[in-house]
Amino acid sequence: MDNSVPRRLRSGREIEIPFRTLNAWCQEHYGEKLYKIALDAGFTCPNRDGTLGDRGCIFCSAGGSGDFAAKRTGSLRSQLDAGRALLSHKKTGSRFIAYFQAYTNTYGPVDRLEELFSEALSEPDIAGISIATRPDCLPDEVIGLLVRLKERFPGKFIWVELGLQTIHEKTASYIRRGYPLSCFDEAVKALHEADIPVIVHVILGLPGETREMMLQTIRHLNACGIWGIKLQLLHVLEGTDLAEDYRAGLFSVLSLEEYLSILCDCIAALSPDIVIHRLTGDGPKRLLIAPLWSADKRNVLNLLHRRLKQNAIRQGQCYESGTDHPL
Repeated sequence: MDNSVPRRLRSGREIEIPFRTLNAWCQEHYGEKLYKIALDAGFTCPNRDGTLGDRGCIFCSAGGSGDFAAKRTGSLRSQLDAGRALLSHKKTGSRFIAYFQAYTNTYGPVDRLEELFSEALSEPDIAGISIATRPDCLPDEVIGLLVRLKERFPGKFIWVELGLQTIHEKTASYIRRGYPLSCFDEAVKALHEADIPVIVHVILGLPGETREMMLQTIRHLNACGIWGIKLQLLHVLEGTDLAEDYRAGLFSVLSLEEYLSILCDCIAALSPDIVIHRLTGDGPKRLLIAPLWSADKRNVLNLLHRRLKQNAIRQGQCYESGTDHPL
């Protein structure tokens, strides 16, 4: 299966991208790119409010992984308006995705969730919503709500994003994830049964993880049948407990060369049916401690595309052939 899609550069030249991108999916289904408006709906997290802990995941910033979201002091409508204004200079299409990003966006009363999600879905230029949450915060009543919203808004999509990061329990304990892999698997199964697409976040370069351990996470997600994935580099951010361990010399971060090599292996191992939403990440530069090379996101992506082309690597080639590495 060939997932290569053309990408038009600013120069007007097109290049082939050998993996299935979110932009390509949007073009296929909507005829245009859909820009995300990141929102902070005022939630917290069981890893911060004392239910499981009060310090969050070890890598999580004070913004609850929503550092690029609008300020929570604003209403949902004002945040959407601010997002529209921010994107007005580069937006080429006419619709957006409302991204409930900061903290855990199903961790609250169901009637409050319904109010917020309905408000976003009611906006004419919102094509759908993406809800970042935890698998241990998806009780039956929340999934039931998402099913009802799908019925109320048949022309809109509803995605759920889960921060798995790794399948390995030792790593999960170190990063203070707060739930076992079985909880994730059960949540994905329940969302599948409700016909709600699942996007999974995976961090590459977590302390103590080898290349093979990262590929095992990819293979597990292939078997789960997820719809989308966000692959991102481990960032060490100021104000996190991870930063303290980094400064104490307890682990090192990936070099650019190491990251590109692992990323190519992950793309080759990934099922060709999975939509890739992200291949790197850009932590807030004012908070970024390491790796500093990651601040130049455009350079990272350009080098990745060059490496994929030079080595004829495409999404799914190892998945289809049953081999371990593309080279």
